[in-house]
Amino acid sequence: MFREDIKNKFLALLISEYSIDSSLEPSLREANSFGELERVVIEKKISDAEKLARLKAGFFRLPYVNLVGEEIDPDTLNMIPKELAENYQVISYAFDGSVLSVGIVEPDDLKVREAIEFLAREKRIKVQFVAISHESFREGIKQYTALESEVEEYLGDAEADFKNLGSSVAGTSGGEESVSSAPIAKMVSVILRHAVEEQASDIHIEPVLNQTRVRYRIDGVLKTSLVLPNYVHSAIVSRIKVMSRLKIDETRVPQDGRIRIRVGNRNIDFRVSTLPLYKNEKIVMRILDSSGDDLTLEELGFEGRNLDVINENIKKPNGMFLVTGPTGSGKTTTLYAVLHELNKEEVNIVTLEDPVEYFRKGINQSQINPEVGLTFASGLRSILRQDPDIIMVGEIRDKETGDLAVHAALTGHFMLSTLHTNDAFGAIPRLVDLGVEAFLLASTLNVIIAQRLVRKICEDCREETKLPENMLKDVIKEIGMIPKQVLPEDINLENLKFFKGKGCQHCNNTGYKGRSAVAEVLAMTDELKKIVSTQSDWGEVKEVFEQQGMMNIKQDGIIKAIRGITSMEEVLRVTKDG
Repeated sequence: MFREDIKNKFLALLISEYSIDSSLEPSLREANSFGELERVVIEKKISDAEKLARLKAGFFRLPYVNLVGEEIDPDTLNMIPKELAENYQVISYAFDGSVLSVGIVEPDDLKVREAIEFLAREKRIKVQFVAISHESFREGIKQYTALESEVEEYLGDAEADFKNLGSSVAGTSGGEESVSSAPIAKMVSVILRHAVEEQASDIHIEPVLNQTRVRYRIDGVLKTSLVLPNYVHSAIVSRIKVMSRLKIDETRVPQDGRIRIRVGNRNIDFRVSTLPLYKNEKIVMRILDSSGDDLTLEELGFEGRNLDVINENIKKPNGMFLVTGPTGSGKTTTLYAVLHELNKEEVNIVTLEDPVEYFRKGINQSQINPEVGLTFASGLRSILRQDPDIIMVGEIRDKETGDLAVHAALTGHFMLSTLHTNDAFGAIPRLVDLGVEAFLLASTLNVIIAQRLVRKICEDCREETKLPENMLKDVIKEIGMIPKQVLPEDINLENLKFFKGKGCQHCNNTGYKGRSAVAEVLAMTDELKKIVSTQSDWGEVKEVFEQQGMMNIKQDGIIKAIRGITSMEEVLRVTKDG
């Protein structure tokens, strides 16, 4: 935690160094540690992690080191036990026989310094503290042991114990105590922690023939991270059920639960779903970082005309704001970004979600529960009696919810929701198919966003590449179809450049790190409202698109590929169904 005097002096230096606008100062002053301050500085694009670490080093009169990409000798690394390193956010990275160099994220924490110096005295060596960024710390902590190595420690001689656990846990009175003991508890903890460290969005634990496979979804793509013998499967499933307060002896029906653990200095929630399979169960866990702030629309990837249309429409006092796309396309994240913009003291925001994924201050969040009759439709009916200004409904799935959403928008509320359609205009016939009156849609719809998520090229290994001739021709043709009024000025058809990620240790040799939204944004003009209300020739819509200068998802992706944000292969992968 920051000491108040140190915090004020360092913030004064930071503000002076970067000429920070006064509007950003409150966010900086709310940070209560260097880890939090670093996150705010990066999110607000004030500086990057390493520049901040250099400033921190100068402030505390310490050396500075960047450990990203550096290989640390295992013997040196293990001079500070992993649990201690994680707790204190320190990394021992160099040793000359008498002096141990220790990277420290929080140089102002005297308790941390005292603990490390005590450890050094016991080893009869000296310690030299060196300022590092939180990114350096994360890279260093990964080097302690690989996932496979850590798990193998607990498999070792415990095969008989695992087999006994798997065969006896269900239906026994001591089941919960059994699966809470080591080594199974440690094994599950390792699997969860590594998923968070690798920035996975989901964990899949599934039986495959005579093995158990653990896969992480990283940047939208599933990757096998661990293969275990099948005798551990039942014990792992039971342990996760205990952690998420599910019935460990119920294997016939799906169950849903939630786990919260602390990884490093962050609270992480895991949304747990079990599915009965033939003779076994599969578990999928969605990873939700509860400690993070919502990203802005710009940080999500919205720009240019798309961003202008969104910003214009969220200022309206009523109407419907819809986001469409398949599962996993970032719809909810976009809605949270919009709610973050709208979250002011003078408005009452109420949400109805399935489930509540991220808890946000100042927003009244409710979760549907069909078992007791709380559905999207019944919940929305109750929300309308809560004097709301802004309502967010997780998804419009049926006629009743659609009718109520339209009614809410007609009666002075700003309504946000999602649908499953391939493109923006597909949301309109979809709602009509559900039974919502077309003339009411024409009166209430403000804007419809269709989006996908593309993987971003790793900035550490990005390099220029050439496209195959046939692909290049298709790209040029697609660019030629973009309305001239929205085609960015920096796009030159005579000198198109494209990029790819070569693969490096920063991106686990995938060439990609992080994701960005590619989207099309449809604003409801008078012409469109006329077409919708009369349900006349849908073919006229294309002409209206061109008139309002709308880019489709593929075109938005191509622009991002030319700018080096993503690759053309990635754009084609996510738009092949559109």
